[in-house]
Amino acid sequence: MAATGLPKVTIVFENGALGLVSPSADGVLGVLCNGVVVAGKFALATPYIITKFADLEANLGITSANNANIVKFFSDFYAMAPDGTEVWLMAFADTFTMANMVDNTSITNGRALLQAANGRLRGLIVTRTPATGYTPTVTAGLDSDVAAALTNAQVLAEYAANTLMAPVFVMLEGRSYSGVDTALTDQSQATKNRVGIFIGDTVASSANACMGLLAGRIASIPVQRNIGRVKDGSIATMTAYIHSKKVEQAEPALIHDKGYITMRTFVGRSGYFFSDDHLCTLSTDDYHTLTARRTIDKAFRIAYDTLLGELLDEIPVNDDGTIAVTKAKSIETKVENAIINSMTINGELGNDPGNQNDTGVSCFIDHTQNLVSTNQLDVTLKVKPFGYAKYIDVKLGFKTLTT
Repeated sequence: MAATGLPKVTIVFENGALGLVSPSADGVLGVLCNGVVVAGKFALATPYIITKFADLEANLGITSANNANIVKFFSDFYAMAPDGTEVWLMAFADTFTMANMVDNTSITNGRALLQAANGRLRGLIVTRTPATGYTPTVTAGLDSDVAAALTNAQVLAEYAANTLMAPVFVMLEGRSYSGVDTALTDQSQATKNRVGIFIGDTVASSANACMGLLAGRIASIPVQRNIGRVKDGSIATMTAYIHSKKVEQAEPALIHDKGYITMRTFVGRSGYFFSDDHLCTLSTDDYHTLTARRTIDKAFRIAYDTLLGELLDEIPVNDDGTIAVTKAKSIETKVENAIINSMTINGELGNDPGNQNDTGVSCFIDHTQNLVSTNQLDVTLKVKPFGYAKYIDVKLGFKTLTT
């Protein structure tokens, strides 16, 4: 078509050259909390998707007047994560405990949210706002609800991994912390490798924890990234407390050593940072950190999706019933390439910089296994984690003519 109008120079912006893709689902979280019904807009025990802070009032009628706890959570969340970050919300009556929210025997709570999301959720964030006048039973330094929820959360997360084939982690609010670190149960001796507990809030002497800030950091970083990474900057708050004390006047190291996540400061750096990413399990557990948990869970999802394509497929075998070597190698390559293309190229797996063939993943199928007699194909898949400089020791001295 011929150009019309005044003579001019036209420049058209081309798109697509950078090969950018849609945001990863790795940071999609579900939030379980207490809430109040907003007639015609917001119901309890019902899943909702939030993508920006404005969605709360515009879509659900949620305001500080009717659901202050939910508003604070999402205000904190989107102070850490960008607009467009997807969050699934499900709220319950104020009689619901955290243990109720993650009880796998119920089909109307956190389990229902996992099922409604159809495998999209990578983690659950659990926080509680009980009725006015509620008096907690403090056991081992926290509301007894926390310990009950810890047990239930591990069972629910295992259900997600083993039954739904959509593994998740769970972060629990360390409610009603007494301020006595020695009273805390040592979670570094526990065996709940899908659950973490966070202690600390932006308000002094609060019974709650600032779960929105924690969730926002998790949602905004890749799976291999530690939530306490200093390069990512401080937490989006000007105030942070552990019980009644400002973080800089408290003893976060003692809470950290008990296997909890909390907040800390650094001399010479302004702001507050997350202490680390402990989960409630032994330090000898391969999955004792959130980074390890999120990394292996992502590999799990990719491998499951890839191998699902092989289910009930015809597989060529040798005369003795063992799998043909060429087929075994084909499946190995298919799984490795899927993980390379989704994780290695994104820098989510560790690899040797001096070895250009190190992709951070290896898949192996023993071709001597008899597929005809067992109808079972065993696959060994390994991915390489990163190391983390959690302790940096420096020998510092004066340089002289003789040294």
